[in-house]
Amino acid sequence: MSPTLAGILFLGSLVLAVVAVHRPLGDYMFRVYTGRSHNRVERGVYRLIGTDPDAEQTWGAYARGVLAFSVAGVLFLYLLQRVQQHLLLSLGMDPVKPDQAWNTAVSFVTNTNWQSYSGESTMGHLVQMAGLAVQNFVSAAVGMAVAIALVRGFARKKSPHLGNFWVDLTRGSLRILLPIAFVGAVVLVAGGLVQNFHDGTTISTLTGGSQTITGGPVASQEVIKELGTNGGGFYNANSAHPFENGTAWTNWLEIFLILLIPFALPRTFGRMVGQKRQGYAIAAAMGVIAMASVVLTMVFQGVHHGTVPTAAGAATEGTETRFGVLNSAVFATATTLTSTGAVDSFHDSYTSLGGMMTMFNMMLGEVAPGGVGSGLYGMLVLAVITVFVAGLMVGRTPEYLGKKIGSREIKFAALYFLITPILVLAGTAVAMATRDGRAGMLNTGPHGLSEVLYAFTSASNNNGSAFAGLTVNTVFYDTALGLCMALGRFMPIVFVLALAGSLAGQGRVPASKGTLPTHRAQFVGMVAGVTVVLVALTFLPALALGPLAEGIHR
Repeated sequence: MSPTLAGILFLGSLVLAVVAVHRPLGDYMFRVYTGRSHNRVERGVYRLIGTDPDAEQTWGAYARGVLAFSVAGVLFLYLLQRVQQHLLLSLGMDPVKPDQAWNTAVSFVTNTNWQSYSGESTMGHLVQMAGLAVQNFVSAAVGMAVAIALVRGFARKKSPHLGNFWVDLTRGSLRILLPIAFVGAVVLVAGGLVQNFHDGTTISTLTGGSQTITGGPVASQEVIKELGTNGGGFYNANSAHPFENGTAWTNWLEIFLILLIPFALPRTFGRMVGQKRQGYAIAAAMGVIAMASVVLTMVFQGVHHGTVPTAAGAATEGTETRFGVLNSAVFATATTLTSTGAVDSFHDSYTSLGGMMTMFNMMLGEVAPGGVGSGLYGMLVLAVITVFVAGLMVGRTPEYLGKKIGSREIKFAALYFLITPILVLAGTAVAMATRDGRAGMLNTGPHGLSEVLYAFTSASNNNGSAFAGLTVNTVFYDTALGLCMALGRFMPIVFVLALAGSLAGQGRVPASKGTLPTHRAQFVGMVAGVTVVLVALTFLPALALGPLAEGIHR
């Protein structure tokens, strides 16, 4: 079988699998978030944290819950890293440096999981499990909770309430993420991933010497990071390491887990607003953008260009031979279209246009299908912007799902959209204008700029992947990228919840002849078009100076 045909079959089987689980998983999550009963474990959690699970919250109270929980998570994880030398299962690791501990704590709490360190040589087992892996769960559950709150804003009429954050957080963790993660971890162990507490095993090498390999709870952390669309890995090589991704079929499974929940949530959205076809429209918009991106990335990597790829016959530099060029391109597309950040190949070694696509995917706002929860609420905000633009074209007051999109709503949507471009472009500019920022660059010229631009794009969009060649384990980058991760996560969440509160407080406007149908192919194309055009207008100058200039030069 030719590599091209194998890559097409690999992608096709993924699409079929995601389509197959879209409906049952989406319906299950609908029942989870709309059910009124609480099981025994959940009631114990509510008593422990002192909350009434039947009391609902306004958007302000919901936002304060998100922020308070996240700040507490940052403080706990920071402290855990700073005192890890005194903890059990520390493996003799030293305490993490203050700036790096700050960066890592913010990274995992914001669902970014950017790593400026080698996990196996920096973190002990307890910090990995009680700190990083826990945040893999709850940070993803926070994103799902915010998405569900926005959906309730569309679904409810003249209500000041959006639900209960603590209930949504608990249910998302215990009823959705934990069961799937448990099954996935067992399957990955069967695929050869390591799950133990060994602090080091010495093996003989072919040269007659010895090498120490470190085991750890890799399988469980691997499935959690993929399921929660988090990029943090136990090993520095991430999903290219055989202990994190053993075979071609585990590679397929990890991509499937990345896409599983984000593509099912539009079904949950359609059920909650009482119009399933609205959910199909959002899923279709995500699918159109995702398919275009993955095809372009596969073409740019498969056709390749440049001296070395041409001589080799393929863009194989930085690509794991177990997976091949095209399957690696599919992984790269999935991980950057979502807020995952896991990698099974080095994006820095991609062709200039292939590397540009991974950046462009993140610049889209990671909405196709996006992160767990964050993809859905990001796409719904873009849908709001789309109906506003369409309303301006025909001179009518824009409406979406029976809710008027007035000045208040569009301001929240616009502020949501503007946050990450400001962080990306301002952060890149500061890094390029300062000595500390330029000191971390290994490469000069367009590629060096691309590495810095990628770092701030990844951090601000809470992705977590990186171009190699940029030394980010410095006080400057730990601090700057940490700020971008925090602001890029929590400011949009506040605007989303404010939008949800504004929508929930409205009545429902009956559809008229002037109402834009938002369930047809026309609307799907408009949402996809608005998304791409907004990003192109915002980031094209920066891309022209980086990967596009590099491609022309080569």
